[in-house]
Amino acid sequence: MSPSRSERYLPIAEHGIIGDLRSAALVGTDGTVDWFCPGRFDAPSVFASLLDTDRGGHWRLAPCVDETELASQQQFYYPDSNILITRFLTADGIVEVQDLMVVLRPHDPDHRQRLVRRVTGVRGSVPMTVEVVPRPDYARETPKVESAGAGIRFTGSGVTLDLTSSVELEITDHAAGAEFRTAEGRTEVFVLEVDATGEPTACDDAAEALFTGTVSFWKDWLAHSSYTGRWRERVHRSALTLKLLTHEPTGAVIASPTMGLPEQLGGERNWDYRYVWMRDAAFTLYALLRLGFTEEAGAFIGWLSGRFGSTRDGDQGPLRVMYTIDGDETPDEVELDHLDGYRGSRPVLAGNGASAQLQLDIYGEIIDSVYLYDKYGDGVGHEDWTNLCTILDWLREHWDSPDEGIWETRAGRQDHVFSRLMCWVAVERMIRMARRRGLPGDVGAWTTTRDEIYHQIMDRGWNPDVGPRGSFVQRYGATTLDASVLLMPMVKFCAPTEPRFLATLDAINDDLVVDTLVFRYDVEDSPDGLDGEEGTFSMCSFWNVEAMTRAGRLEQARIALEKMFSYGNHLGLYAEEIGLTGEQLGNFPQAFTHLSLISSAINLDRALG
Repeated sequence: MSPSRSERYLPIAEHGIIGDLRSAALVGTDGTVDWFCPGRFDAPSVFASLLDTDRGGHWRLAPCVDETELASQQQFYYPDSNILITRFLTADGIVEVQDLMVVLRPHDPDHRQRLVRRVTGVRGSVPMTVEVVPRPDYARETPKVESAGAGIRFTGSGVTLDLTSSVELEITDHAAGAEFRTAEGRTEVFVLEVDATGEPTACDDAAEALFTGTVSFWKDWLAHSSYTGRWRERVHRSALTLKLLTHEPTGAVIASPTMGLPEQLGGERNWDYRYVWMRDAAFTLYALLRLGFTEEAGAFIGWLSGRFGSTRDGDQGPLRVMYTIDGDETPDEVELDHLDGYRGSRPVLAGNGASAQLQLDIYGEIIDSVYLYDKYGDGVGHEDWTNLCTILDWLREHWDSPDEGIWETRAGRQDHVFSRLMCWVAVERMIRMARRRGLPGDVGAWTTTRDEIYHQIMDRGWNPDVGPRGSFVQRYGATTLDASVLLMPMVKFCAPTEPRFLATLDAINDDLVVDTLVFRYDVEDSPDGLDGEEGTFSMCSFWNVEAMTRAGRLEQARIALEKMFSYGNHLGLYAEEIGLTGEQLGNFPQAFTHLSLISSAINLDRALG
C-alpha cells in the first residue's frame, strides 16, 4: 500500500535549520535537506521537496534500512551553535550526521557558501544511502551534471553547485548518489559549494577545520549574550535562530527562510516570507538589544537608514511594508503551479503582494527601534534624524486613515486600533528623542498630535459592550477582539494595571485563548478576504505571557510560558502558527515568534526576581 500524500511529507516541526548568514537550509529528522536557496535567502530554490516531494529536489543522507530496523531518529544542536546533528539508531548500529553551513569569521570577505554533511559511525556498521538531486529555479529546470576534477558539478539557471565527497559518487539521471557502509569511528564527508571558482577539490582533513571553525564562530557570538536567567537554553536557541535570519552583508533581517508553508493544511494561506518585514525586523532589533547584541542592531539601523530617504507616490507612505534584503521592492506574487505544495496546500507563491499595502503601524515599530538604538547604541545621526522628521510630517497628516493593518488583511482598509496605537508610539518616541538629546523638532505640534491619537483610541477603540467589562477592539465601530492590543502596556501607551487594559486582557483570554494558544482574531467575526481558517499565532501567545507578567499575574504567566515551550519542536524552534492539535503551521522558523519568546522570558524572569 503506497503512502498517502501526508505521509510523504515530514511534519513541519520535524526539521532543524542551518545557515551561513546569507541563506539557510532545512534538514528533516529523516536526514533530508528538503529546502535550500543557494546564494541568498530569496533566491530560487535548488532543494524544495518540502513543497513537492517528487519534483522539488532534495539531498538525502540516511540509513538504507527497513523501517522495522530503524529504532529511532533524533536531532539536537551542537551546544551553543547552529550545527545540527541527526542520529539514527538502527539494528546494525548507530550513525550520526552532522550538518552545517560554514561560517568562519564575521564579515569574511573570502566567504564561500558551503553546505557540509559529515557522517560518523558511532557503533556497528550501518548501510547508508546518499542522493543529491538538485532542481534549480524552484524545480523548473533540470541541471546539467558532469564530473569535474575531484567532484561533480551541477549547473542550471545561472547556479553552479560543486559536490565533493570522501565516498565515490555515481551520476544517475540528473543527480548523484551512492550507497556505503559506516565503520565505527570513521567519518565520511560531503561538501556542496555554491558558485565555486575553479574545479572542485577533494574532501580531506580541511572538513574538520571547517567544523571546528564554525563551532568557534557560533560560540564566540553567543558569548556576547547578557542573559543568564531561568530559561537560558530557550532564549539562546531563539537568539541563535534570529542570528541565522540575519543577512550579514547588508544587515537586513528576514521574517522566515521559507515560502509556501501553509497556515491551514490544504488551504490558500501560503505566503513567501523570505523578505524584510519592517515590523518583524524592528521587533527583532529590540530583542537583540535586550540580549546585548548591539552590533546586529547597528547593522540593521544602517540598512534601515538607507530606506529613510526614499519616497513613494500616493497615500501608501514613504516606507514600504517590506523590502528585499537589498532594500528593493519585493517581487510581485507569482504562482508556481508546477509544484504540488506542502501536503497539497496551494497556491505556492513566490513574491509577496502585501508589499503594496498601507500598514500604518510600521512607523511606530520602526521609530521605536530607532529610539532604542539611540538610547542603547551609537545614537542617531543628523541625516537620519532629518529623514525621520520628514517621515513624521507625513504620518501626522495620515495617521487618521484606514489601512490594511498588522495582519495584512485583503478585505479592504479599516480603522484599525493597533495601527493608531503604533502611530501614537511613533510620535511619542520622536518627542522622547528630541527632548533627551536636544534634537530639533516641533515638539509642541508633535505633542498635540500624540494626545489627539491617545484620546481617539480611548474614545473609539474602546467598546464597553464587549466582554464582561468592556474591551479594546480590533477596529473602530466593531466588536471584534484582537490580540495585537496586548502590546498596549509594552509600548507604554497605558499602565499594565489600567482597568481598561485588564478588562481587555480578560476578554482576550476568555474568547481567543485555548490552553495558552492565542488566536489573532476570530476569522468568522472579522472576514479577512481569504478562504479557510488558521491556527493560533505563537507570537500572540508570547505577547499574552508578557501582558500577564506586566499585569502582575506571575503564576498564570509562568504556567503559560512553560506550556508554550512545550509547543516548540524538539529543537526549540517555532513556525508562525500552532494548530489546535499542536502541529506547527506556516513558515518555519519565524523570527517574530522567537523574538516574542525572548521578550516574554526576559520580562517574566525579571519579575520573578
